[in-house]
Amino acid sequence: MIWHNVEQNTPEWELLKLGKASSSSYAKFMANYGKPFGEPAHRYALQLALERITGRKAEHSFKNDDMERGHEQEPLARMLYEEMFFCEVTNGGFFDFGLYGDSPDGLVGEDGEVEIKSVIATTHEATIKRGSFDPAYRWQMAGHFDKGRKWIDFVSYCADYPEHLQLVVYRTHREEMADEIAKLHERRAEFLALVAEKENELQQRSP
Repeated sequence: MIWHNVEQNTPEWELLKLGKASSSSYAKFMANYGKPFGEPAHRYALQLALERITGRKAEHSFKNDDMERGHEQEPLARMLYEEMFFCEVTNGGFFDFGLYGDSPDGLVGEDGEVEIKSVIATTHEATIKRGSFDPAYRWQMAGHFDKGRKWIDFVSYCADYPEHLQLVVYRTHREEMADEIAKLHERRAEFLALVAEKENELQQRSP
């Protein structure tokens, strides 16, 4: 594992991620665990195979208002978290494992990290009532534990709420996700083999 001290969404960060499975996309191949890979996994495998061969990021990209808002409000949510817990959140950078990688939103000391989501009111309310992280990010959370960190704080932020409820934090310890981590390691190895297969198929085609 190599840690690169780069900022998320910069050209340097994008270059480091080329052709590598990313924890934010693990749900694409973890879906239907125990069954053959579905269409989202095959599309993602083709994307990574093409990036490996061409050395270029796939041209198609998906951004919506929620994603843009998340990028804009994440620094504020991080600052509020630091004030709440009297700590410093340092740059998450990019953790490079060769064929896959992880980009946490921030690191806390030697043992922790944060996963920050700036969300709409209905999503924030659901997280508060659940009292835990949003299950939509289950496999991303499991992937964050690859680095050996002991805990992750899932941070949900919504500016529409009263000030004292805008930021909620739920901590998950590594041992709580032992089952998910084991399943991820198994399935990811199978997915990376699929990526290699598609890469070989592409390279073997005649010009």
